Amino acid sequence: MKRRTVLQWGMGLGAAAAVGLVASRTVVNATQELQWASRTLTAMGTSMSIQLAHADARRVEGALDAAVAEIRHIEDQMSLFRPDSAICQLNRTGRLDDPHPDMLEILRVAQQVAQRSQGAFDVTVQPLWLAFEEAHRQGRLPSEEVVLAARQHVGWRGLQVSDAVVRLERPGMGITLNGIAQGYAADKVKARLQKMGIAHALIDAGEFASLGQPAHAGDWSLGVANPRDAQHFLTGIAMQGRCVATSADDQCAFSPDFVNHHIFDPHTGHSPSELSGVSVIAPTCVMADALTKVFFMAGYDQALPLASRWGVDVLVVDKRGHWQASPGVALRQT
Repeated sequence: MKRRTVLQWGMGLGAAAAVGLVASRTVVNATQELQWASRTLTAMGTSMSIQLAHADARRVEGALDAAVAEIRHIEDQMSLFRPDSAICQLNRTGRLDDPHPDMLEILRVAQQVAQRSQGAFDVTVQPLWLAFEEAHRQGRLPSEEVVLAARQHVGWRGLQVSDAVVRLERPGMGITLNGIAQGYAADKVKARLQKMGIAHALIDAGEFASLGQPAHAGDWSLGVANPRDAQHFLTGIAMQGRCVATSADDQCAFSPDFVNHHIFDPHTGHSPSELSGVSVIAPTCVMADALTKVFFMAGYDQALPLASRWGVDVLVVDKRGHWQASPGVALRQT
């Protein structure tokens, strides 16, 4: 079973990363004073869940309500699945006046990653998604001429961000935040819970953030699913207070061989060819989410050295199922 559920092709997932992580289940010890509860929801085209604990059961329910409200607010700004969202308005009109501070924050992070990665991460790849989606509806792949035409509308430097207005410089441009917004949502929920005095939680917003410990002893741990067989795990990862995000080629494939999928190289207009999955472990989910795409472009041999330069850890899986992880990944048996 895949971690994310794509609701429909037509909403434009763009560079959204399909994850292959499954949170370890926790069993509540009846002798514990902490009261555990969880909430699940569908948002931004994926299934999400929050589980948390507090000694006060009313605080638990209030915190879950606050977490859901935070995610819904982010949807209002960043979801391509909501036609009235701020991002959809920007894509329709080419400008967004008086952008919300959250929109400004995430766009500035995106542009910083784009600049530092020399465009390996680029939220303006939405025209490529639309070209492949349209061809997919017709049971084929887009022609090279169509891909080339879509690429003319891609380029992170054509996205202008200021406090007063967000603007797309050229007609035909469009952005997707699905390759970064889930990570941003996890960070925002985590911060909200901390302010409410929640010390133990696991936030699964498509990418994972955690607080404290699960109900059983030990660390929060995640299983990294095999992109070719999601019922089996390649290995486990202990979170150690950090965030984990994963991209995989099996989530939204445009061809049965997974050569063409939803992660696009902005420089070629096609999917990077070496890797089937990337997991990034970083201090924040928004950075982990964005960097999965950067390491996808880097490939198997270059991903680990590049992760060291970014100050994060990474686990990469190639098309044959071979995998490797940087030294800082706390591996666990599954």
